[in-house]
Amino acid sequence: MTESCVFCYPDLETEQVVLLSNEYCLFLQLKRAQLKGNQLEGAGVIVPRAHRETAFDLTTEEWVATQQLLQEVKSYLDETHRPKGYNLGWNCGEVDGQHIGHAHFHVIPRYEDEPLVGKGIRYMFKHEANKRR
Repeated sequence: MTESCVFCYPDLETEQVVLLSNEYCLFLQLKRAQLKGNQLEGAGVIVPRAHRETAFDLTTEEWVATQQLLQEVKSYLDETHRPKGYNLGWNCGEVDGQHIGHAHFHVIPRYEDEPLVGKGIRYMFKHEANKRR
């Protein structure tokens, strides 16, 4: 564990709460994600309790625990926020946007009233503004 890591020590981020957990991982959510109508309403991350840099470093037990916790998270979010779909994903490395060097699995509920409804995670990659040089 790294003493300054907000995923190893969730209490370091005062706006972050642990909503669900199991032996190997936690589901963390920022308090603003609990607000109805917020841009990332219901969104959170599943993180391994052990400090792992990326998803490629997870143990088999952590993968299984992540999947199990994901099912609990979905049930919780379906009941609490009632999204119509989800985007799920890992960022692994700085070039793709991993800003905290502790593996974290994004769980992002999606809603019918969003301006970008129907636009999945590939939307930004296919967007003309993301054309490679």
